[in-house]
Amino acid sequence: MFEVANLLGAEVRTVVKREHQGKPANVVIATVTYDTDVEDLWDAITTAERIPRWFLPVTGDLRLGGRYQLVGNAGGSIAECEAPKRLALTWEHGGTVSWVNVDLAALSDGRASLRLEHIAEATGDFWDKYGPGAVGVGWDLALSALTKHLASKAAVDSAAAHAWMASAEGKAYITASSLAWRDAALAAGTPRAAAEAAAQATTAFYTGEG
Repeated sequence: MFEVANLLGAEVRTVVKREHQGKPANVVIATVTYDTDVEDLWDAITTAERIPRWFLPVTGDLRLGGRYQLVGNAGGSIAECEAPKRLALTWEHGGTVSWVNVDLAALSDGRASLRLEHIAEATGDFWDKYGPGAVGVGWDLALSALTKHLASKAAVDSAAAHAWMASAEGKAYITASSLAWRDAALAAGTPRAAAEAAAQATTAFYTGEG
């Protein structure tokens, strides 16, 4: 089993409740420090040619007010784009709309930090069933791939990545990530029984063992 501290996804995981656009919302927050400067990090997360090297192929008008589409995943509109500091967009998938905010900061040692918020309205039973890990595990996997890309500037082999996720090592990573998001939910005040059940459901979903 992976030690949570050795995960290459989020370094700090936080779960909060707040009001968003006048409605109650659940917020999943992942914070990571990268061994690159803020300009390179910004380029990696906003340039159409680089995004597929660590995430998914993307189409659309990648500028303020434009719309994007991740192949086989979410699409949406770009609400804020302030280089190299802040990117905010809608995350439209499966008939639902949530919001993703990414804030970058240059650190004194030349590295850069990334803080990602995924905000969803606190409605329906999806959150009750899966908890923060539903999106948190996915972002851990993406941020891990970003770490690898920034280290080598090479593209992540998507076929190899999918094969790894199905391996014992990949499933151990997913399980550790899911448990880390369970701990973030517990720290936010979620009852233990609910947090444990949600983590089990999330792990089963991502590993295909549900």
